[in-house]
Formats: sequence, C-alpha cells, structure tokens
Amino acid sequence: MKIIVGLGNPGPKYAGNRHNIGFMAVDALHRRHAFGPWTRKFKAEISEGELAGEKVLLLKPQTFMNLSGEAVGEAVRFYKLAPGDIIAIYDELDLAPGRARLKTGGGHGGHNGIKSLDAHCGKDYRRLRLGIGHPGAKELVNNHVLGDFAKADAVWLEPLLDALADNAEMLVRAEDSQLLNKLALATGAPAEPDAPARPKPPAPPSAPKPAGKSHIRQARPDVPKMLPTTGPMADMLKRMFAKKDGD
Repeated sequence: MKIIVGLGNPGPKYAGNRHNIGFMAVDALHRRHAFGPWTRKFKAEISEGELAGEKVLLLKPQTFMNLSGEAVGEAVRFYKLAPGDIIAIYDELDLAPGRARLKTGGGHGGHNGIKSLDAHCGKDYRRLRLGIGHPGAKELVNNHVLGDFAKADAVWLEPLLDALADNAEMLVRAEDSQLLNKLALATGAPAEPDAPARPKPPAPPSAPKPAGKSHIRQARPDVPKMLPTTGPMADMLKRMFAKKDGD
C-alpha cells in the first residue's frame, strides 16, 4: 500500500494558494482515477483507490501545514507502513514554476509541512516537489506562498497537474525519470537542472614586449660592445683618437 499525501492548508480561504499545490495535485489524481469519495479520518481527508495494481490512499491533512505530520503519522501507524510507502507532494520555492523534482529523503528546505513529516514519519519517504518560483526577496516569501496563483499561471499549472494525473501509475511504480520527463514535456520546462556553465580557464599572461625596440632588435640578442685592445685595429684606433685629441 502507498500513501500519496498532498500538503496544503484546509478551507476555501487557502484553496487557490501556491502553498496548496500539493492539495491540487492529489485532487487531480482523485478526479482522474477510480478513487472512492473523500471521508474524514486520521485528522485528514482520505480516499482509497488503486493505481498500478497497488492499493493507494490519497490523503490531505486538515491540521494546517505546520502539523501535517500528525495526520500522516496516524495513517502510517494504522496501516503499519514504512516511510518508503509515503509519497509527499508539495510546493517548492527554489524551483521555477512548472518544474518538478522527485527524490527519496533529503532536507526540509525550510518547508514547515516537510519539517512536520520528518518529525512524525522519519525522512526516508519520497518527495515530489512542484516549483512555484521565488519572489526574489525573503520578506516577500510569506505573501507569495500564501497568495493565489495568478491567471497567467494556468498556462503551466493545468498541464502540470493533468500530466501528473495521467501518469500517476509511474509515480506509484517509482519510475521517477520517466515521470519527470512527462511533466517536463507537458509544461515545456527542462526535466533536469540546467548544467552550470563551466568557466573558461584564464589565458596565460603574455610576456611583455620590450619597449622602444623594433621587431628586428627583438629577434636579435643584445651583444656587449667590446673595443679591441691589441692588433692592427687597436693601433688604428689609438692613432685616430690621438689625432683628435691633438686638434
């Protein structure tokens, strides 16, 4: 059995919030597949069904985001499941809108819902993070996550949720790379992180050119100028300078 939990805040006030994309994803799965009606149990709304030949419990905690782990923990203990049987779907500030990442374990990244799941269920559960983008400044984060999606976001949000619902069996079978490719194709977002550009190694410094010399002089080493002290040439030079001194 698998538990697919979408994280969000209960009530109509929060229904369209970016922070509630986990609820929206689970609702999309519920609409697309043969799940039973929503009922209340484990401090959550739950619905039972089957995907990829396996029993699946859809779960939306009704405890508010910061206490999401209480609901999931109760369900895990009731069904005697392990952390690896949990799939959590939630919003991710550090991913661009429309991008998705899927992994097992990891840190909470400051997400209060994930902090609560870690505390009640351990960390070794699967995490499907759906990007909502970052507003650009820390002081804007709260209003961003608790603000509603804009109408323009429908361009990527609806295809993302539809693709996730269409390929939900891949999620249950842990066909992670295939699922991420499907989501990327639906939204036009890259399936994998962009490879960072490798900086080019700096060019070696060129040797400075000697100032005030032609290219001919540069190609020819300077030779110390030596005057002969013996021989015919020396005698001639002595006579020349002696004559000049006597003028």
